Amino acid sequence: MTMNQEQFEFVCEHARGAMLLQTIADTLEWDERTGMPIAGGDYRATQVSTLRGMVHHRRTDAKYGETLQSLSENLVHEDPAGDVAATVRGLLRDWKRNHRLPQDLVERTSRATVKGQQRWDAARRADDFGMFQETLAEILDLKREAGQRIAEGTDRSAYEALLDEYEPDARVEPLNQVFRDLRVPLVELIESIREAPRQPNRSLLERDFPIAAQRDLSRFVAERVGFDFQAGRLDETSHPFCTTLGPRDCRILTRYDANWLPAGLLGTLHEAGHGMYEQGLRAEWFGLPPGSYCSLGIHESQSRLWENQVGRSRPFWQWLFERARSNFSPALDEVSLDELHFAINQIQPSLIRVEADEATYNLHIIIRFDLEQQLIAGTLSVKDLPEAWDARYRSDLGVCAPSAADGVLQDVHWSAGLIGYFPTYTLGNLASAQLFDAAEAELGGFEEMFSRGEFAPLLEWLRERIHHRGQCESGNDLVEKATGKPLSADSLMGYLSGKLRKLYRIAG
Repeated sequence: MTMNQEQFEFVCEHARGAMLLQTIADTLEWDERTGMPIAGGDYRATQVSTLRGMVHHRRTDAKYGETLQSLSENLVHEDPAGDVAATVRGLLRDWKRNHRLPQDLVERTSRATVKGQQRWDAARRADDFGMFQETLAEILDLKREAGQRIAEGTDRSAYEALLDEYEPDARVEPLNQVFRDLRVPLVELIESIREAPRQPNRSLLERDFPIAAQRDLSRFVAERVGFDFQAGRLDETSHPFCTTLGPRDCRILTRYDANWLPAGLLGTLHEAGHGMYEQGLRAEWFGLPPGSYCSLGIHESQSRLWENQVGRSRPFWQWLFERARSNFSPALDEVSLDELHFAINQIQPSLIRVEADEATYNLHIIIRFDLEQQLIAGTLSVKDLPEAWDARYRSDLGVCAPSAADGVLQDVHWSAGLIGYFPTYTLGNLASAQLFDAAEAELGGFEEMFSRGEFAPLLEWLRERIHHRGQCESGNDLVEKATGKPLSADSLMGYLSGKLRKLYRIAG
């Protein structure tokens, strides 16, 4: 190593100390979402905000920053995609970002978002946006201030500064262009499907599916595709998520609906995809860039790949069919494999993003992307948000929520301060299809593998090309190296059009 070994060990130890504190706060937040008594909310907010403040203090330490800057000046001699260079580059980037945020702002934001998630959950259960309105306004004010501070002296907007936390170096206009390029063929495909004479029997998925049987099937599937239950667990919450509390401790959470089969099973596959990515990161680099996920777009590519390219495929259901019929008798007793597979792949504009089909999903993302930009810019007020939300759903998807719970209150993200998070879902959809195509071209035989419940070759391919690389390369570079071409909409549209035209018997 050409760098000063003592300096490098210092910054690594310092960063690991910050991660230790962060994971303690993450554990408290996981507990809040799974088992904490409602009355414990105020004190939990104080606990978490205190820890977040300690993390921020450590990550903005002056000596730590100076050492990183000194190490960075010597990177010319290092492999830019190697572990050492990635560590210094990533930690310095984070230090510069964190250094622009006062600790008081970090603590106030942490406190507001812990309470915000509690208020959101209560408002959603009560179907009352008014219960959440003031809290959301406070969170947006805090995030707007953070974005402005981070963007100061740069050519970025406040929103782009917030977006950068989840998708490094992303800009609004290129994302808008991606969305425009994707939206046109999607709308054409959806219209063709709407007019197709052959339609699936959606009611097959709306029968009585006992929650206990869903839990059993979900755990079975998660374990079989590769989620390691020795290093993770599956729980339930109002909004599914994945969190990592240590190098061998990954928690995934789903939710079940007794009268809608895909919610729990596909939700579990989605979160298991996130979890397997976390479990595939190199544990010896935990808390440092080589052992951290590349970006949220790449993270989402892993969850969507397992949920959609695998979990909605006919070979997957060929393998799972008899187990599902056994778990859900008599609901599936008279249902054929083809009928169930077609129903799982039904395309129908809907209200709920997490339950949206593959073809309409990105339209949900575009709506949120546009609205949160307006909220941060101040051109849309929080009190007018429900009306703006409903107007976009009517114009873009032709549906309107009968309640706030199924409308503006359906997502946890804004209550948690995750502004700029939503567009990464579409980036993940694009990457998932492109990565799957490349893996299938290299490995071959996925149809036969999946039909017998063999998923390890695909997981190992992803581990080698995506998981083990951590933050050593950008998301775009990871995808291009793994697939041989830059990220585009070609694979996603090819996958959707090929599968859905065949199912719906649409020419073209």
